[in-house]
Amino acid sequence: MGFQFHCQSCGEIHHGMPSFDAAAPISYYAIPKNERETRCDLGSDDCIIDKASFFVRGCIEIPVHGEIEPFSWGVWVSLSEASYQTWRGAFDLAERGHLGPFFGWLNAHLSPYPNTINLKTRVHLRNDGIRPYIELEPTDHPLAQEQRSGISPERAAELYALMMHD
Repeated sequence: MGFQFHCQSCGEIHHGMPSFDAAAPISYYAIPKNERETRCDLGSDDCIIDKASFFVRGCIEIPVHGEIEPFSWGVWVSLSEASYQTWRGAFDLAERGHLGPFFGWLNAHLSPYPNTINLKTRVHLRNDGIRPYIELEPTDHPLAQEQRSGISPERAAELYALMMHD
């Protein structure tokens, strides 16, 4: 039947593992709206700002105890130009998981957590067109702890409620 949970905020039963995704890196929104078209090149999986800042989209996956599917945060990570060029060159390859990992800085604000901007990451490419897996540096940050230790189904439901109803 799959994952389902009772939402404490709206009272509904929701089906499927929650996941949330950012449409663009936080740095994109720092560019004045009327300048984005000329200064930013935003694609579905990458973003270049001022031809000098390079971002790729990936997934922070949080294991949920007793469940097969993880809770997923779709995020953006800044890469060096060299790492970005390697990522870009491998983008259309079916087999690319052997490349990297690449160091990056998290460029996403995940509001249920204390400041997540600029957390250190490792970007792991995956085969068959799957977005990269974003591994957080093992620190005391709650998001990094949850990625390492996993969360309860109740915590997954709580994160959903915080994102959808707060």
